[in-house]
Amino acid sequence: MPTRHLDRRIVAVKPITVPAPGRGVDLQVKVTAPVSGQDLPVIVFSHGNAWSLDGYEPLVDRWAAAGFVVVQPTHLDSRRNGLGWDDPRFATIWRVRIADLHAVLDNLGDILRQAGGLEARADRERIAVVGHSWGAQTAGTILGARVLDADGLPGEDFSHPAVSAGALIAVTGTGDSLTPFAAEHLPFMRPDYSTMTTPALIVAGGKDRSQLSTRGPEWFTDAYHLGPAPKSLLVIADGEHTLGGIAGEAVAETGDEDPARVALVADAVSAYLLDAFEVDGAAWTALRDAAAAGDGTWSISGR
Repeated sequence: MPTRHLDRRIVAVKPITVPAPGRGVDLQVKVTAPVSGQDLPVIVFSHGNAWSLDGYEPLVDRWAAAGFVVVQPTHLDSRRNGLGWDDPRFATIWRVRIADLHAVLDNLGDILRQAGGLEARADRERIAVVGHSWGAQTAGTILGARVLDADGLPGEDFSHPAVSAGALIAVTGTGDSLTPFAAEHLPFMRPDYSTMTTPALIVAGGKDRSQLSTRGPEWFTDAYHLGPAPKSLLVIADGEHTLGGIAGEAVAETGDEDPARVALVADAVSAYLLDAFEVDGAAWTALRDAAAAGDGTWSISGR
């Protein structure tokens, strides 16, 4: 049962350039928000590999209609930048992605001003980071997760003090289950969730099988099981990696196209964040009750 979808018009402003010295390519963002309303919480969203600020409208538009300001950067791995896995810069893109989110958070006031005066309407005491796939691992570092080095030691702390909650959709599991190709070419896919103390919702698909992992769909639940409480887990039994098409309608990556599933993901994230921000817990409570009384097509756990 999706949460209440407010009858609220939205507006998007793009591109807005964010200061990012030494990046080589301008850091640009898109801001989507309701045309009315005050005290709007903020979501900074990190896209999956190869996407851009123009993706994920099925999620972003629904969040904005529910009363959020959503800021979407385009990371260097976007296909519009043409950097393939064989590009020598690819090995450090994971760090640039994290720096992108820090740049957005550090310059949020100016971004909101350029987006039509939103700085007066946004609630900058309630900021979340959300991501999908690689973007979820990126967002996870802002929530406190670290990346293990070759010796298994945790790397830098990239958490940001402005962020008080988050949601990780189809997020990378632990690195001890990587395929040989992934272990060689994607060494940053070794997250340590033991330090991810910020409240977060983990969203996983019951049919999400990664070619980069030797494990099955449960790999995508590691952030929930290994991250310190408070954490919640939404598992959608028939969901694949794009969970019905969250990146866009009829995109090539979507093998399980289902608008209702996309709406569930979007509404679960917004309901969870409103509860975590102590704005309104009714929608999140209703979702948990619906999951408990449902037929098992989706479930919610918490601790």
